[in-house]
Amino acid sequence: MRLEDIKKDIPADLFSVIRKEGIEELRPAQEKAINAGLLDFKSVLVCTPTASGKTLIAELAGVKSIMTGRGKVVYIVPLIALANEKFKEFQRKYQGLFKVVQTSSDVDSADAFLSDYDFIVCTAEKFDSLIRHHTPWLKVVKTVIVDEIHLLNDVERGPTLEILITILKKLLPDLQIVGLSATIGNPEELAEWLGAALVQDDWRPVKLHKGVLVEGKIEFEDQTANNA
Repeated sequence: MRLEDIKKDIPADLFSVIRKEGIEELRPAQEKAINAGLLDFKSVLVCTPTASGKTLIAELAGVKSIMTGRGKVVYIVPLIALANEKFKEFQRKYQGLFKVVQTSSDVDSADAFLSDYDFIVCTAEKFDSLIRHHTPWLKVVKTVIVDEIHLLNDVERGPTLEILITILKKLLPDLQIVGLSATIGNPEELAEWLGAALVQDDWRPVKLHKGVLVEGKIEFEDQTANNA
């Protein structure tokens, strides 16, 4: 699928930003997500390898939601460092089109100033805190992106993330959830719990070869691969 094929389905400014990034051809996972209803604000669970284009899937859903006036977007990440990285990326790409903010402060507060922003990047713990403070702008959140959603199985972060998603599903019945992960042990079960379409694909930009390092030389299982 070419980017041109979805031009009529996304805002013109979003189309321009993606094209400026040099993207003309959509990757397999992106096409599958679109076919699963991503641009119609349907929830999707994306389980594909690293560098397969998951972030753009999230952007297509979230940015369309903002630019069409549907509502705010919250992008949940597991680490503050990743929150900083995503904030800088989205700020660079969409500055002047809508307002992006990153909030990962340890301060337990409602952060009322966030009502002025459209795209909010934060950790699960921070978003959980915001909800518990009855943040007034929660009702206008329409798309929530959960990066590294497989951390639901993490002993430390899993319970917070699970409770957070459960609360959001109850409070916001028309919420679009976009879950992203490179590895999920039970994708079908998780997709059913989320009420999301499952998008799976094994395409990656660089083929992986499995090998063992022996006396300074890599012996690959795939004998057609070049030794390094």
